[in-house]
Amino acid sequence: MAGHSKWANIKHKKAKEDAKRSKVFTKHIREITVAAREGGGDPDGNPRLSLAIENAKGVNLPKDNIERAIKKGTGELDDGSGNYEEVTYEGYGPGGIAYFIEATSNNLNRTVGELRHIFTKHGGNLGTDGSVAYLFEQKGSIRINKEGIDEEELILIAIDAGAEDVEIEEEFIEVITIRENLISTRKNLEEQGISIESAELVRIPMTEVSADPETAKKNLRLMDLFDENDDVSNIFTNMKLDDETLELVGQE
Repeated sequence: MAGHSKWANIKHKKAKEDAKRSKVFTKHIREITVAAREGGGDPDGNPRLSLAIENAKGVNLPKDNIERAIKKGTGELDDGSGNYEEVTYEGYGPGGIAYFIEATSNNLNRTVGELRHIFTKHGGNLGTDGSVAYLFEQKGSIRINKEGIDEEELILIAIDAGAEDVEIEEEFIEVITIRENLISTRKNLEEQGISIESAELVRIPMTEVSADPETAKKNLRLMDLFDENDDVSNIFTNMKLDDETLELVGQE
């Protein structure tokens, strides 16, 4: 699980950069829109929407933006941008590193073309559906800010709340749950007075693949390029990212 957590840590730092804020907002708006379209505009009766709204508030997405995204999802508002669809892509990066990419797009031809181009230009290739999905397991991920937290006490609270694992990172603590327990574990943690930064479903590799520094550097660059694409919501790989590798490629 270490590679997933290290990449999450890198993205967490980048999300704080002002230059990234508009992209972060875009991703949350799309998630709220899709959640409202699929399950209705009432967060009390739509767990996915409730989760999306809380995550959006965590990055200070303005209330007006949240309300517009809900109305777009329920069909009360047409902003001319078309309907967004959820789609996944699978492929391989340099060194045979597996990639599972989640995206939300209003133009699937554009999105697949852009992602194929990124793969091809940087030593990878876009695969077919199912080509790497079996290498990953879907889990729940809850991020908690470490500030003012007693780590040992939190681990005990998290386990009691339904956590499967707990990862201690530089700036946050990640609580891992089985897919079905994400929402209930988040609720249990909040009832214990724990402030949640975000909660989402992630795909964690069942087996990680080691990469030499040069291969790791190429894949981190590839992950950055995918992350910069407005349609891409999440990137998951099976590359092993330990502290030693990150230090060698200058990402620590």
